Amino acid sequence: MFSAIGRIFRTPDLRRKIVFTLGIVALFRLGSFVPTPFVDFNNVQVCLASNANTGTAGLYDMVNLFSGGALLQLSIFALGIMPYITASIITQLLRVVIPHFETLHKEGQAGQAKLTQYTRYLTIALAILQSTTLITVARSGQLFGSLANQACQNLVAQEWWAILIMIITMTAGTGLIMWFGELITERGVGNGMSLLIFTSIAATFPGALWVIKEERGWEVFFFVILVGMVVIGAVVFVEQSQRRIPVQYAKRVVGRRTYGGSSTYIPIKVNMAGVIPVIFASAILYLPMLLANFNQPKAGEEPAAWVVWIQNNLVYGDQPLYMLVFFLLVIGFTFFYVQITFNPEEVADNMKKYSGFIPGIRAGRPTAEYLNYVLTRITSAGSLYLGVIALLPLVALSFFGANQNFPFGGASILIIVGVGLETVKQIDAQLQQRHYEGLLK
Repeated sequence: MFSAIGRIFRTPDLRRKIVFTLGIVALFRLGSFVPTPFVDFNNVQVCLASNANTGTAGLYDMVNLFSGGALLQLSIFALGIMPYITASIITQLLRVVIPHFETLHKEGQAGQAKLTQYTRYLTIALAILQSTTLITVARSGQLFGSLANQACQNLVAQEWWAILIMIITMTAGTGLIMWFGELITERGVGNGMSLLIFTSIAATFPGALWVIKEERGWEVFFFVILVGMVVIGAVVFVEQSQRRIPVQYAKRVVGRRTYGGSSTYIPIKVNMAGVIPVIFASAILYLPMLLANFNQPKAGEEPAAWVVWIQNNLVYGDQPLYMLVFFLLVIGFTFFYVQITFNPEEVADNMKKYSGFIPGIRAGRPTAEYLNYVLTRITSAGSLYLGVIALLPLVALSFFGANQNFPFGGASILIIVGVGLETVKQIDAQLQQRHYEGLLK
């Protein structure tokens, strides 16, 4: 293992790519601590300290996780990579609704380039919307949830021109992050956007674990570390698991040449949806929380009954109804996303077009029905797996005093493991091209 790492840095091209990637990552983390103009940095630090000490779950805690803590600091990179993630998901879902998007997807590299350009435009639009919302919430004093600290009521300037400059700065920061990701993809190692998300989440690990140590002591701290190692091992095992459906291609004779006759397989992963269902479910559950926060009563008035019910059942992760709804939403979105991204009828038609068939299954409609049957069974197991992983931070919130950004569970562990495995595979492939040996012999 150590000799393989040594070969990485002895290979000039690979060493140059890794150093470039690390340099971009360092710039990305540096920008997470540079405050936006007209933000009171001292007041922000006071509110962050109060939030850490009281364990108050603010409205933007999970979004803060994906920005590496930059959002609650109101830095120039406060929005992080979230606008790009949202834009990518929307663009992918629009393929089902807008035929032009599906046509571009099938056109190859030229079509993909146009879809990428649309994603960039949508990212900037979402960044403007999200930065406006963030500044509005900061002005209202609700950014850190129920904290009554006077400092949390005076985080940003109130003048319209100052607000405009803050919106432009945060939007430009999102554009810069998007450029960083594309630079890593072109000149570095791995997928740039994925690595930036990986960096943001990994940066929150020490703080999240230290909260558990401060609240529960060393015994619980080491127990959580042990459980985390088991969870990581289980996630790696499931993420690598797949059902391989054998496919046989018949021989075709064209002139003097023979085509086909090969055997391959269709890999169907247990978790085909990845982390998308967890993000969707979290976004849906933030809507009632958002409504409750923007419908707080005036001084001396009683809150509405529906606002009280939401605050008692759908705001904090340790509430039983919140856990149940979150679990069911993850399962539902898993089936929804898999049905969109994997079309059994389209796969069956392509196999029939190139004289392919599954042994024992007739081509055409029977093949599509068989693929749908296998996909449904595997997705059932994958959705339950995703639901359990998504609930781990909420269970830790109830029993270990952790916050909702508990690292060993939810979207964080899925992204960390997925991006880590993919990056290691790319480095291993480049090592094998040059030395005929990978990271592991």
